[in-house]
Amino acid sequence: MDRNLALEFVRVTEAAAISSAEWIGRGDKHKADQAAVDAMRSRLNQIEFTGTVVIGEGKKDEAPELYTGERVGKGKNPHMDLAVDPLECTDSVAHGRYNAISVIVAGAKNSLLHAPDTYMEKLAVGPEAKNVIDLDAPVKDTIKKVAKALGKTVNEVTVLVLDRERHAKLINDIRKVGARVRLITDGDVAGAIAPCLSDSNIDILMGIGASAEAVLAATAIKILGGEILCRFKPLKESHLEEIKKAGIKNLETIYSSEGLVKGKQLTFTATGVIEGPLLKGVEFRKDTIVTHSIVIRATSGTVRYITTHHHYRRI
Repeated sequence: MDRNLALEFVRVTEAAAISSAEWIGRGDKHKADQAAVDAMRSRLNQIEFTGTVVIGEGKKDEAPELYTGERVGKGKNPHMDLAVDPLECTDSVAHGRYNAISVIVAGAKNSLLHAPDTYMEKLAVGPEAKNVIDLDAPVKDTIKKVAKALGKTVNEVTVLVLDRERHAKLINDIRKVGARVRLITDGDVAGAIAPCLSDSNIDILMGIGASAEAVLAATAIKILGGEILCRFKPLKESHLEEIKKAGIKNLETIYSSEGLVKGKQLTFTATGVIEGPLLKGVEFRKDTIVTHSIVIRATSGTVRYITTHHHYRRI
């Protein structure tokens, strides 16, 4: 992917992050999300490209903007598939909690798994441990193997888990082994990528989370040399119907990062809204808004951290 196009996406996620950050702690996740959606769509439509949303805000009849199948951009080359989450962690923003980002993944046509809106079991690690994980292995074995691969003792390993009732046994199993548990209320895109970043202090992500977020995270994980293993885990009957409609017949299929995102024409772009394991959040200063973003490109293998000062004059 052209580097200029990748940097255009930074402007898009910056705009979405700033707009949603205005709603931090105001208790209204819907307005926070809508602000991010409006800003992201507006900026995408200013770019010289054609983007097709393959993972977005939902079906056309449920989401008037950035719905699955919507085309954005000025209708010119190049043509890209997009997976977008204008505001990952709407609850975190509404309640002023930890960890929220705005994110776009772009790839060539048919390079991104068109994941139905349901849930997946997930196991993600960084490059050093990518060859030792097995989604079906007991938690104890996984942690011991990852610890060995990282040159750590088990009690030095930190596992990130979404704080959900469904994870009670998982959390207990992790603690029984002697590893540390780091709980997050939302945001397993950043959480899954974190083990690939040496300064994140996160070694493993485990648990069940949304399927769309698996595709978003897999892009960055693949480029960074880590691994994520996933399997569909519908939590209710309606989820099972969505999986069937997507043409997925075998619920036992395990997807690796290569199965979720294909090829090298890939880019992952995110801007922090509230500080998390991946990025700092939006900072409102006197006459300046500071944003912190990351751009990861597969063609060049580069990771760029971008700090932008958006100057404005109060009226």
